[in-house]
Amino acid sequence: MTRLSGMTPSGRAHLGNYLGAVRRWAREGAEDDLYFVSDMHAMTTAYNPQRLRALSREMLAVLIGSGIKPERVFVQSDIASQLTTLTWVLECTCTFGEVSRMIQFKEKSAGTKTVRLGLLTYPVLMASDILLPGAAEVPVGEDQAQHVELARVLARRFNSTYGEAFVVPRAVTPTVAARIRDLANPDRKMAKSTRDEAGVVFVLDNPDMIRRKFRRAVTDTADRVEYRPDEQPGVANLLEILGACTGRSPQQAATGIDSYRVLKETVADAVIEELRDVQKRTEDLLGDPAELDRIRATGAQRAAERGRHRLESVLRLAGLG
Repeated sequence: MTRLSGMTPSGRAHLGNYLGAVRRWAREGAEDDLYFVSDMHAMTTAYNPQRLRALSREMLAVLIGSGIKPERVFVQSDIASQLTTLTWVLECTCTFGEVSRMIQFKEKSAGTKTVRLGLLTYPVLMASDILLPGAAEVPVGEDQAQHVELARVLARRFNSTYGEAFVVPRAVTPTVAARIRDLANPDRKMAKSTRDEAGVVFVLDNPDMIRRKFRRAVTDTADRVEYRPDEQPGVANLLEILGACTGRSPQQAATGIDSYRVLKETVADAVIEELRDVQKRTEDLLGDPAELDRIRATGAQRAAERGRHRLESVLRLAGLG
């Protein structure tokens, strides 16, 4: 059974990405699972090509540096010819109403004068990401569940209209993981695309930078180190991070800490230690472009091979070629 997960390089990988997803992929990934850098998805809004290319390489290195086996990782655009071909077939299977009802499209296009067509149609590209390698399960959060449902609809429609070609995937809820909030504003989650980076801890931040960001983390005036998410969201966020890094619950993580100063220093120490080996492996890869290129090319070759026969079958059934 194949599971598929991806991460869009809309910004640099941060602590929330690592603790919430990447670390789990590295620890729980099975032999047939695939993980990819979804660089084509980052094109749905305004972007800088050079920055996108650099972020994609960095994110690929972070995934491998985090412990995901290189043979399970690839960059989406490296198999663009397969994906775009399948996307056209699926777009001709999909309806305008189905993509225009996507919640993310409505939210991201609201109040925007110029909306890129890709923002409307990228759920079909996401369906191609899922269906091409025959993914049976797609771990996603609530914000992406609707897109997986579209992939299910398109797979069933194609199979019943033209012939059996696709595995019908299902969305699965990931193992409960820390939901890391922005250190400067715990009312919002930590995000790659946040313009104000003061509250975002990036995976490759050096130890001094990590410590400075935690020292400036928003707490409150109570000076009570207790896990009370509703009353003390900033403190709760720090305890969740500490718990995730030390393998304890947030309530257990609070034990023995009697001040916010000690809490912030303790969390910073735990995060620095958690990321130490990840940073070393990632920086080694980024410092050896030839090796990273070799790993990337091998991953692309394997990903392409995984989808080749299915794409050939789809084209034949659709009356092409």
